[in-house]
Amino acid sequence: MSKLTMVEALNLALEQEMARDENVCLMGEDIGVNGGVFRTTKNLQKTHGETRVMDTPLAECGIVGTAVGMAIYGVRPVVEIQFSGFTMQAFDQIEQNMARLRNRTRGKYTVPMVLRTPYGGGIRAVEHHSESREAYWAHTPGLKVVVPSGPRNARALLAASIRDDDPVVFYEPKAVYRAFREEVPEEPEIMELGKAEIVRVGKDLTLITYGAMMRPCKEAVQDLAEDHNIDVELIDLLTISPMDTETLAQSVQKTGRCVIVNEGQRTCGVAAEIIARINEAAFDYLEAPIKRITGFDVPFPYFQVEEHFLPESEEIVSAVKETLDWK
Repeated sequence: MSKLTMVEALNLALEQEMARDENVCLMGEDIGVNGGVFRTTKNLQKTHGETRVMDTPLAECGIVGTAVGMAIYGVRPVVEIQFSGFTMQAFDQIEQNMARLRNRTRGKYTVPMVLRTPYGGGIRAVEHHSESREAYWAHTPGLKVVVPSGPRNARALLAASIRDDDPVVFYEPKAVYRAFREEVPEEPEIMELGKAEIVRVGKDLTLITYGAMMRPCKEAVQDLAEDHNIDVELIDLLTISPMDTETLAQSVQKTGRCVIVNEGQRTCGVAAEIIARINEAAFDYLEAPIKRITGFDVPFPYFQVEEHFLPESEEIVSAVKETLDWK
């Protein structure tokens, strides 16, 4: 197996899915000649041509609207929006058409398209480039929302998203794009959408996260095991919507305690939804209040102070210890 970065693994998924299915095409600003702002689509236009890897005008609403129409007629477009903050320019098409057409036509038409976009902080970007708005799309009926955490699951989840008959918003943690390498098999892999992964089995507490926050959570889990003899069960959510409530509840039923970490703002965020579901499915098993670590309820700060916004491993360690000490 080759060791790939997340960017390379995503490129591999796109290449393999385009080779497998001639109906798969790519659309976005600068994705053809330049290979995208992060070079995720590098060389794909050379391989598959300009009719399947299309450079578009700088018009997010037009890009998504065009892709919706193509999807209705049997094409499987994969749209790239350069940064997740710019999905707001396409909000009307995403909410009013991409998410609704299957219901509006009572299943006569589906919208098998993927909207890929890098999200989150940690790369010292400017305003509108570091948001974590996955809760917006999880709140929108008709959309599936997927957030990988590493190269291997990114490749497998993107392939599954492209093959899915429903529209998928695919959030890529750009802080992880080139942060580390992971073994990724050459043969195609598919992961089931809507299924969380137990990354580490433990008995003392359940730690739930996704996307870029998997790295500080792994660091925290290692520190807790080595320095404090605390055995944490770590869960990677992978799909925000539909959410794998069963896996989360079963873990909390076993451990009795839970901490949740998400990068986005706290109010009405993903962590809040997870807490509600655990309370509904596993309340009688809880031995302490569920603690959440999130971003603050402010616009994402400028890069000079972004490290103060993002959850860190030391904060996670402290939250786990406080939850275990609660009587």
